[in-house]
Amino acid sequence: MSELTLFSDRSSDVLLHTQDRALIERELKRRGIGFERWLTQTRLDQSAGQEEILAAYKHDIQRTQARGNYPTVDAIRIQPDHPERATLRQTFLNEHTHSEDEVRFFVEGHGLFCLHLGDEVIQVLCKASDWISVPAGTRHWFDMGPEPEFCAIRFFCNPSGWVADFTGDSIASRYPLLTTPASPL
Repeated sequence: MSELTLFSDRSSDVLLHTQDRALIERELKRRGIGFERWLTQTRLDQSAGQEEILAAYKHDIQRTQARGNYPTVDAIRIQPDHPERATLRQTFLNEHTHSEDEVRFFVEGHGLFCLHLGDEVIQVLCKASDWISVPAGTRHWFDMGPEPEFCAIRFFCNPSGWVADFTGDSIASRYPLLTTPASPL
């Protein structure tokens, strides 16, 4: 089940924590973040590559592309045995922005989006079937945990794909991280 946790950007004290889907959607919408629940109709083999994943979700991809300028689409799958998991995790844990919207559809597993919006930090635990759209310029970081296991379809307007502008702010170090797959926060 998806979760939303709200903090002040000055303290890691929890101001709101909920698994209520309607409340999560309302709170995020109020802050300009898109969040929806889609069906994950296809059970993919663990060895499925990018082409297979994109083919399985062709209609969902077309639907998202029709909603925005996202000509570039890829799939990222990271599992606990990924040889670069620690390096990737550290990269994503640094607060950054993008010059384009960050749009993701979680096909499998889970990941923690952390959004630094004004004087708030909002953590959104995204799970399979969650679709999230973080507007361009939003300060954020992402945690896939020490033993990551997720597959997400990523949408880009930039043909180069994922390009981050790191803020240099160490704020991410002051908030909870994913600890284990069974215990996400």
